[in-house]
Amino acid sequence: MAKRISEPISRVKCVVDSCEYWASGNHCMADAIEVIPPAASNTQDTDCQTFKPKAQ
Repeated sequence: MAKRISEPISRVKCVVDSCEYWASGNHCMADAIEVIPPAASNTQDTDCQTFKPKAQ
């Protein structure tokens, strides 16, 4: 599982503000990201496995 880091991943934009790793300005604060599946042929086929719902 990814860990939250103190600096955003450069060049990665995330607009999913319900994710634990999202930060103001649409930054991703995960130490790494994983997008699946390998055989995706368009955007709708992809899924961010790094997503973790924010704690309430």
